[in-house]
Amino acid sequence: MGMTIAEKIIAAHLVEGEMIKGREIGIRIDRTLTQDATGTMAYLEFEAIGIPRVKTESSVCYVDHNLVQSDFKNADDHRFLQSIARRYGLFFSPPGNGISHQLNLERFGLPGKTLLGSDSHTPTGGGLGMLAIGAGGLDVAMAMAGKPFYLIMPQIYGIKLTGKLQPWVSARDVLLELLRQLTVKGGVGYIMEYFGSGVKELSVTDRAAITNFGAELGATTSIFPSDENTRKFLESQGRAEGWIELSADDDAKYDKIIEIDMSALEPLIACPSSPDNVARVSEVAGRKVSQVLIGSCSNSSLRDLLVVAKTLENREVNLDVSFEINPGSRQVLENMAAMGDIQTLIHAGARIHQAGCLGCIGMGQAPATNTISLRTFPRNFPGRSGTKNDQVYLCSPEVAVAAAITGKITDPRELGEYPSLTLPKKYLPGDARIEPPLADGSHVEVIRGPNIAPFPEFSPPPESWQGKVLLKTGNNITTDHIMPAGAQILPLRSNIPAISKFVFNQLDQNFAKRAGNGGPGMVVGGENYGQGSSREHAALAPRYLGVEVKLVKSFARIHKANLINFGILPLTFADPADYDLLEEGAEIEIPNLRQTLAGENTQLEIKVNGKSVMTDLDVSSRHRRILLAGGLLNWARAK
Repeated sequence: MGMTIAEKIIAAHLVEGEMIKGREIGIRIDRTLTQDATGTMAYLEFEAIGIPRVKTESSVCYVDHNLVQSDFKNADDHRFLQSIARRYGLFFSPPGNGISHQLNLERFGLPGKTLLGSDSHTPTGGGLGMLAIGAGGLDVAMAMAGKPFYLIMPQIYGIKLTGKLQPWVSARDVLLELLRQLTVKGGVGYIMEYFGSGVKELSVTDRAAITNFGAELGATTSIFPSDENTRKFLESQGRAEGWIELSADDDAKYDKIIEIDMSALEPLIACPSSPDNVARVSEVAGRKVSQVLIGSCSNSSLRDLLVVAKTLENREVNLDVSFEINPGSRQVLENMAAMGDIQTLIHAGARIHQAGCLGCIGMGQAPATNTISLRTFPRNFPGRSGTKNDQVYLCSPEVAVAAAITGKITDPRELGEYPSLTLPKKYLPGDARIEPPLADGSHVEVIRGPNIAPFPEFSPPPESWQGKVLLKTGNNITTDHIMPAGAQILPLRSNIPAISKFVFNQLDQNFAKRAGNGGPGMVVGGENYGQGSSREHAALAPRYLGVEVKLVKSFARIHKANLINFGILPLTFADPADYDLLEEGAEIEIPNLRQTLAGENTQLEIKVNGKSVMTDLDVSSRHRRILLAGGLLNWARAK
């Protein structure tokens, strides 16, 4: 039987296990990326492993999230990251240089390679034909140390694309349609692989917009073929020598298939407050808008900003709208300037920010109270914008610029003829600020600011566990619910005692105090628990507060892996109806915990106020050893 693209790359990188769906495998990682919000902790973990230099083909340290320097914390951590890169042999991209995913696409991504990133939107690289996977920082640290990355062999979801996008409809609408049909849980356990006659109609940046936003399906990753369009993109970036052709075999078998006729799509929009709350723009048109943001890692390429600039020629931004641009990279800015389109944006009334994530991670750009904000960002979880009870909609650049002009949600097809776009055959590289690795960094001193706290130590689990339910949550709890982002909290990312004070702050402002004083505890949740960001702080900070068990109906992939990495026992209800039996404050006992972990039993009995409840322990034998050690770092040190 033939193989899919994903299966071919996995087979070429397989170092442990067999490619049997549902079984754990270990794959070799060629390349890694980190961003500063998660990378600071990842490098503290890398240092704890004790490896003198990274062992990957290339690793890149980006600063793109925490760019606001309102005090010393972010500036100190930026110097820490630069010195880490020099010391351990990484590329370093400084603040203002660009967003990791856009920059990696431009300067480092290559088809057929594996990429592991400490950011959930790492699958952006799948637009180039990479197997690009988001993970927690500790998993990335282990990959930089030359260790395999472990995952459950995913199923492959074939997305057959036919037809061609109509004017004013963009690649963003392809993924919005998938979210409409499949929801934020629809890709869990799958790699989303694109094929069909419609693929050739999409540029690499179109494809990257789809694979980036595909993270919101809960998928392991998303991937496109490497074809002539891929070659042309790499050639335009001066990197054509890295191109290889890569496609699925004619007799490849997909576990599921869904077909999208791109010709039939119309402009779509995700309404508050979930990426899968999708409607036709025509259905919500007319709602007054006060803010429009274009950029982030999802739609910040030269193509995306060019369509905005060309649409704004001889037009102005509505006076009631704050219209803001977050370019994806310095390269995008440099080429826009060379083509004369920056001037168009300025004259139209746009606010042009530095190349970075900014409002997408809650680092500024919060909308006004009780107003609508349209964003080309990938997430609109409640409060993520920095404004309580926000009304954030997600849309394409075309829909966004139409709203900026009219002051209300508008079907962009009402603007008339679609603008003509001409992209350069050779891009100005814009990479002069990327610092290459030193040949020998052993003499470099790592600079540590006062905000960097020692990495916490965690003990192995007891023979039998006793604690109580500290919090009960519902379905689709995101990592933003568990460990919020934003300008107040993210600067504390390298200080676990400080950042832990904000755990579950959105759901219960007294949680951190109650957990810290309450001894060992459990958190109970519903379906798709831990969706969203890869930030391992959502596991690490609760563990610091004494959360040692999480019992839910189902987990999101990255969060479950992070829980295991920090020694938190991930259990799921054998009978989801038992969720109703557990309430906050309930006394919990887990008899013979270590004995069960040391064995092969996939079910674990717990006592809830003395009553028996059965749970599923869906972990590999390697996971069991990590949990018995009290976490991945303890286990790695012991080895």
